[in-house]
Amino acid sequence: METDKQIRYYELLEQLIAVTRDTDNFSIERINEPLAGLCRLFRVSKGVTEFYKSANHEKSGRGEVFVCYDSGEGGSEIMGRRIVDESMAVSKCRVYMAEGTEPLSDEEREKVDLVMKVVLSFISNSRLRKIVERLTFYDDNGYRNMRSFIRCLEQLNERKQLGTHTAVYFNLRHFSQINQEIGRNNGDIVIRNYYTMLEEVIGDDGIICRAGGDNFVAIFDDGLLIDVLEILKGVPVSYGSNSSDRVNVSASTGVFRIPDGFVYEDVGDIMDKIATTSRAAKLNPSDNIVFFDGKTEEGRERLANFRKLLPLAIENGEFKVYYQPKSDIQSEEIIGAEALCRWEHEGTVIMPSDFIPILEQSSDICKLDFYMLEHVCQDIRRRLDGNKPVVRVSVNFSRKNMMDADLSEHIIDIVDKYRVPHDLIEIELTESTTDVEFKEIKRVVSELQQEGISASVDDFGLGQSSLNLIREIPWNVLKIDRSLIPIDADNPHSTRSVMFKYIVAMAKELGLECIAEGVETEKQVNMLRDNSCSLAQGYYFGKPLPTDEFEAKLDK
Repeated sequence: METDKQIRYYELLEQLIAVTRDTDNFSIERINEPLAGLCRLFRVSKGVTEFYKSANHEKSGRGEVFVCYDSGEGGSEIMGRRIVDESMAVSKCRVYMAEGTEPLSDEEREKVDLVMKVVLSFISNSRLRKIVERLTFYDDNGYRNMRSFIRCLEQLNERKQLGTHTAVYFNLRHFSQINQEIGRNNGDIVIRNYYTMLEEVIGDDGIICRAGGDNFVAIFDDGLLIDVLEILKGVPVSYGSNSSDRVNVSASTGVFRIPDGFVYEDVGDIMDKIATTSRAAKLNPSDNIVFFDGKTEEGRERLANFRKLLPLAIENGEFKVYYQPKSDIQSEEIIGAEALCRWEHEGTVIMPSDFIPILEQSSDICKLDFYMLEHVCQDIRRRLDGNKPVVRVSVNFSRKNMMDADLSEHIIDIVDKYRVPHDLIEIELTESTTDVEFKEIKRVVSELQQEGISASVDDFGLGQSSLNLIREIPWNVLKIDRSLIPIDADNPHSTRSVMFKYIVAMAKELGLECIAEGVETEKQVNMLRDNSCSLAQGYYFGKPLPTDEFEAKLDK
């Protein structure tokens, strides 16, 4: 009889060890069967294992408890074992025996102890693998990371299923404003709920991962594209228990429908396509969904070509400064100018709209900004040395420059290099879309003003937080975008006329110099007079002119 019991013990132990080693096919049911058999064999009424990430978690009871066998008879603990692994995680195993049950012999205790060692070793290694998996494929906030995305791409490619899938890269639109309105903690809840919403639609045949901040990537079955895009176009997302605790969330999204026969070599083959189209969607005011196509590929080639040509074009002086006058509408006298860039390449003049947006996709635009500032300072210095009249000139600086922690210092260095009086230079900056950029713009504007260099907010009225922009940042000049300038067909009570009237009044009340952009007709000039806006820029007063033509006009 005892021999039969020993044979049964070794059979169950061998079965248990085999299950714990077969990690690819592991399941709770498979390990339960030999454990239950062993518990019955040794008259154990209950077996419990516990796992804690640390000793502190063990003290506070924050861990995982797994009841591997329970006969329902209750009882008291008769044996226990505890181990701490190299990661300081704690694994415990305890066995119980019902009252009145024959106690374990010394030999039986040794065998039960061996079973507990096998179970603890497995539990410890299994949980450790899960921890490593989480650290490798999830970020600190519990979102799947880019390694998860790459792994999914490679698995789909191995199964030759990429051709039935769609990849997207998306950025949550205006999320800094949402954080300002509802608080960052609620904003985090919104992101999680939006992520979960997409995760439920995508299901197990795809994946959604966080690429950093409010940027995400996903790949999913092409048949789900319409459902996914409905969410990305914009949906209300809850963050509280009240029905009113919700905000609308949408995303700027780049989409690549992977064609049959697509050759995948590395993650860049897909990321380049969806990241490029996502940036295009972010710049597109009319559509926040952009699909990758041949035109997108052409755009990438143009970017690569422009980036290749840029250093030589700067060295050869192919970029020319054109000046557009800023005028006093009463006297029509030139009181300033905006420096605008034209690219003269191989006998052709390339307009800014053809190359500025492309250079904006990289930090190359910063090189061009400083090139323009340097040439403006050269022109002003030349005229000062010739005792000729000069006016304040504004130079545009891209938001990409906000990455430069010493931006204001670098601007001042160039101005001082040519001994240009600081009051003759104005730096134009467009509205920021992120909290970080906003803070940096505020810092740069303040530092420039301390040195007597003016700063203007360009295209006022186009951004989503224009009022906040002028409330928080001490600008010198407010440039009202042409979209807010009434046209000839507008009457004094039209929406555009009323808005313009109060923007000018607000600017004056705040002590800002106010200039209207895009003024083209005499009726618009009269409307500016009626609203006490005395400065204007536009074709009515002069188009952008080459340096010599502008200077000739200034000399008059």
